[in-house]
Amino acid sequence: MEVKDTNRRDFVKGSSALLTATAVSWNASSYAAILGANDRVKVGVVGCGDRMKSALIPAFIQHSKEMNFEFVAVSDIWNRRREEGATYIRKLSGSPVDAVRNNEELYARKDVDAVLVATADFQHALHGVEAVNAGRDAYVEKPTAHTMDDARKFLGAVKKTGKIVQVGTQRRSTPSYQKAAEYIKSGQFGEIVMVEMTWNVNQPGRWRRPDVVPLLMERDTDWKRYLLNRPYEPFDARKYLEFRLFWPYSSGIPDQWLVHQIDTVHWFTGLPHPRSVVANGGVYLWKDGRQNWDTMTAVFDYGPLDDATRGFQVQYTSRFTNSAGGVKELYYSNGGMIDMDKQTVTPTGGLTVRSAAEMGMKPNLLSSFSLVEKAESVSTDADTHSDPQTSANMRNWMECVRSRKTPNAPIEAGYSHSVALCMNVAAIQTGQKVTFDDKTQQVMVGGKVYA
Repeated sequence: MEVKDTNRRDFVKGSSALLTATAVSWNASSYAAILGANDRVKVGVVGCGDRMKSALIPAFIQHSKEMNFEFVAVSDIWNRRREEGATYIRKLSGSPVDAVRNNEELYARKDVDAVLVATADFQHALHGVEAVNAGRDAYVEKPTAHTMDDARKFLGAVKKTGKIVQVGTQRRSTPSYQKAAEYIKSGQFGEIVMVEMTWNVNQPGRWRRPDVVPLLMERDTDWKRYLLNRPYEPFDARKYLEFRLFWPYSSGIPDQWLVHQIDTVHWFTGLPHPRSVVANGGVYLWKDGRQNWDTMTAVFDYGPLDDATRGFQVQYTSRFTNSAGGVKELYYSNGGMIDMDKQTVTPTGGLTVRSAAEMGMKPNLLSSFSLVEKAESVSTDADTHSDPQTSANMRNWMECVRSRKTPNAPIEAGYSHSVALCMNVAAIQTGQKVTFDDKTQQVMVGGKVYA
């Protein structure tokens, strides 16, 4: 069997050297060369919910001492969360941290240089706009936006202010994904012919907060401030705390999971958005009052915007009702497969000697190799543990706040995943094929702009 071995060893060796150099490039002498590098960067927290406490704060604490960053304040409109959040950070950091009622109070302070934002899905873009317009750098969780209007506002504000914004699509700071991106862009993988993505769980309680919902009273928060630019409706503690289950606060699966994975398509290929999307699904099992689907399949068409004869399909499936298949990202070329779950490149499915010979062609089989050298280390302190991907993304943001370089997951990446997300949402809500007008930057359904 003929095997394609296009400088595989050189690629792996070169990639490893590059990633190693990137990882160790920031040290004390690097910081000293930057004006103000020895000044402590003081950071505020915007929204102290589950994601902030379980991931972003631990990732920040993991690097704060070395990078000379510290927390100074927590902004959350629910009094319980802001007080508990401030107490939590004080315990982890040993530093004084103030609790403030809202973002106006936060940005009125003179001791806040930057912020971490992890609020409800629909709030990310507008809270990002607030941050950069107030002169602060920001780490803003995904999704960037699930309406094009909000996405454009955030992109425009970052471009205008020049502030450093890192989007919470942490795969972009993960070595195995960086190596996969480099490998595909090198041309050695060949043209992508298909991508299959899944995110399957069996969790009726995922995104539910039954123990916390009864604790939230309207008098203890600011419901109108929570709604931002969404239409007014009476206070609903479930839509506040379980927002991922209810539109227009989230689309659920696309907002939460699709954006992580579809972002890799844009990154690996350089394509800005899908050419079209269709979707189907429903609430098939967990009938607990949720509006957003517990099962979804979406099919995306990608390719050059000016050449419809080239391209590939992305098939995305996700369900809450059976975990078989787990989380997968499989990239296929004519010569084989990249499996981001296993972090491997293999000749799986490639053109074999026999099949090629039947048509007088040469076989096309990739060489097998791993995208990782060794397992990444993480903190063993239970209180400051963070996943390696979020930790790496947080550190990269901190480095860029100091260097003023573009971070790994810049606002342009967030805007691109927002386009795919908005198209997916439109496909869900209309049941029709959705396209995108690149000139007007508008989602289109049936030849008309989809608002």
